[in-house]
Amino acid sequence: MVRQIGVLTGGGDCPGLNAAIRAIVRRGINEHNMRVFGFHNGWQGVLEGQSALMTLDSTRGILHRGGTVLGTSRTDPVKAEGGVDRLREVLEIYEIDGLIVIGGEGTLSASTTLSEEYGIPVVGIPKTIDNDLEGTSFTIGFSTALDIATEAVDRLHSTAESHNRVMLLEVMGRHAGWIAVYAGMAGGADAILIPERPFDINEVVRHLKRRHGTGRTFSIVVVAEGAVPAKGTLELPDHERDEYGRPRLGGLASHLGPIIEERTGFPTRVTILGHVQRGGTPNAFDRVLGTTMGSAAVDMAAKGDWGMMVGMRGTSVRPVPLGKATAERKQVPSSVYDVARTFFG
Repeated sequence: MVRQIGVLTGGGDCPGLNAAIRAIVRRGINEHNMRVFGFHNGWQGVLEGQSALMTLDSTRGILHRGGTVLGTSRTDPVKAEGGVDRLREVLEIYEIDGLIVIGGEGTLSASTTLSEEYGIPVVGIPKTIDNDLEGTSFTIGFSTALDIATEAVDRLHSTAESHNRVMLLEVMGRHAGWIAVYAGMAGGADAILIPERPFDINEVVRHLKRRHGTGRTFSIVVVAEGAVPAKGTLELPDHERDEYGRPRLGGLASHLGPIIEERTGFPTRVTILGHVQRGGTPNAFDRVLGTTMGSAAVDMAAKGDWGMMVGMRGTSVRPVPLGKATAERKQVPSSVYDVARTFFG
């Protein structure tokens, strides 16, 4: 019988995490008579034994708050020297029967390895504004980020039209263009550049000129930060690398803006949303999604369904093996992008 569980949030923060934490604690205590320990700062907190018993009182008033009350980090216990052994030791010290891990692709990939190769009992909850995890229709944080990006497109329309400008809006999306496609479609963007569809800058320029040639005096282009040019069409500067060896994305629109202005002759301005997309109060959808997934994760842990991730299809919970959920990224299908392209220009 599962009596004590741990919970942590890993990777980047996003709106809706506190809704999931609150649900885990309340469901665990009220429905399963569990004790729930919160580990601070992701996997780093587990390795350092930084935890506290969570109560109904400690989770009051956090539903509407952005970020995560537990803190987060990008520490990977699998790659840390002695990490797995230390993790086992901490779980034994706190008499933790299993962990509920709320994270994105990196955090849940580590969870997959811990589960499949080392037998660590883990249940995963998918969160990422990029919405790029398989096995679930939506991830915690995506809907709120989408609202913010869509509002930005709406606001740029008025200034673009007033000044007869091309406006480039860069949104997050390292490997998948869900935010760019949905925000661009919802906001009426005139072109959308995403990682799944390498772009030809010459085609983009021709498209913008064609729009202006038919009497339209402004254009909105939504650019995912991870969008890439078609081979041989445009050289981009190399990105700096972070401490994990991954390229620091951001600034693609700043590179494209002057090129578009030079080749079209149209005044062009750039807006980069950056971390604004992942901060602030979660919207209603993310609060409900976090609550639903948190509750389901506790139920799965109570039944001993370790090595699984909570997936959502419509309004239904569907447990998905962690290995399947992290085997590959969920990218924007051609059918969705083609719908958006129908309205370009």
